Amino acid sequence: MGKEFGVGDKVPDFTLPNERNELVRISINDEKKRIIYFYPKDDTKVCTAQACSFRDWQSELMAIGYEVLGISSDSPAAHQQFIDEYNLNFTLLSDKGGVVRKQFGASSFIGLIPSRKTFVINEEGVVEFVYNAMFESEEHVTAIKEFFNNK
Repeated sequence: MGKEFGVGDKVPDFTLPNERNELVRISINDEKKRIIYFYPKDDTKVCTAQACSFRDWQSELMAIGYEVLGISSDSPAAHQQFIDEYNLNFTLLSDKGGVVRKQFGASSFIGLIPSRKTFVINEEGVVEFVYNAMFESEEHVTAIKEFFNNK
């Protein structure tokens, strides 16, 4: 990819296992509004705070028609444990090897650890907003709220 994946781009079709090890297919033809966020690792401080902020905002997001999907390279079993431990109310997908992460241009922070990047996608599969902040957790939700308020 020559240019960075971002606002105005159509999301690639992909299929990944969820926390129950069921394959979930994402396609621009789904006609679903989504918030897809990539994060480094289950059950770490910033990732947990970020997941909990999405959990706490989930009913508002659903009310405006958005589905949240979190993606990391953790296994489906690790995702299920993370969901159970923090009562998460959205799907986590396992991107072992980081293939989908690379397609979204969210592969790494200074080449060392997977980046933390959030995408707001409309029902046509087009990226409307991107928030990229490695060390912030709740700020991802705050930035999305601001985007929706100014839309």
